[in-house]
Amino acid sequence: MIAIVDYGVGNIRSVERALVHVGAEARLTADPEELARAAGIVLPGVGAFAPALDRLSRRGLGRQLVELARRGRPVLGVCLGYQLLFEESSEHGRHEGLGLLPGRVVEVAGSERLPVIGWCRTTQTAPSPLWEGIDDRSYFYFVHSFTPEAVPEGIGCTDHSAAAAAAKGNVMGTQFHPEKSGADGLRVYANFVALCA
Repeated sequence: MIAIVDYGVGNIRSVERALVHVGAEARLTADPEELARAAGIVLPGVGAFAPALDRLSRRGLGRQLVELARRGRPVLGVCLGYQLLFEESSEHGRHEGLGLLPGRVVEVAGSERLPVIGWCRTTQTAPSPLWEGIDDRSYFYFVHSFTPEAVPEGIGCTDHSAAAAAAKGNVMGTQFHPEKSGADGLRVYANFVALCA
C-alpha cells in the first residue's frame, strides 16, 4: 500500500487517481498506524511552506515521516511536499523544514513570470530510478514560485529550477506535478511504486 499523507494541503485526489492508474493500492491517510504500515509514502502539497509545515506538524505527522524515512521507508515529495523535505525555506521569512534533503528553498530567479506555470523541459542531471523509461529533456508540468537551490542530490533541472528533482537514498521528490504531467508523469509514479515493492 502507498500512503498519501492527507494533511489538508494539496490536490490529493489527483495524486491518488494517478497512483491507482499505475497499479498501486493508494490510500489517503493521516493515521499514524497506516503510515507505519505503508510500503511507501507520497507527500503532496500546494500552497505556502510555513502553513503547510504547521499542518503537517500538528498531529505529529512530520516527525513520524522523518522517522520512517530514516528507517528506510521510500518517501516521494511532490511540489510543496518536495520543498518540505529540505532543511529550510525562505518563503515569507525563514522556516525550518523536515531536513530529509539538505539545502534551502528560495524564490525562483530568472523566470519572466511568477508563479512559473506550465510545461517545462526537464534535464536529467543524474541517474535515478525515478527516470526509468523517461527520455532526458522530457516536459513536466510546474506550478511554483519557490524552488530548492542547486544541491548535490539534484537529479533534474530546468531553466528556472536548479533542483527540479532530487533524491538521497530512499527520499526523493519533484518540483513538478507528476499527476499533471501526462504519460511521463505517470511513469514517475510507476517507478516510485516499483521502488516500494
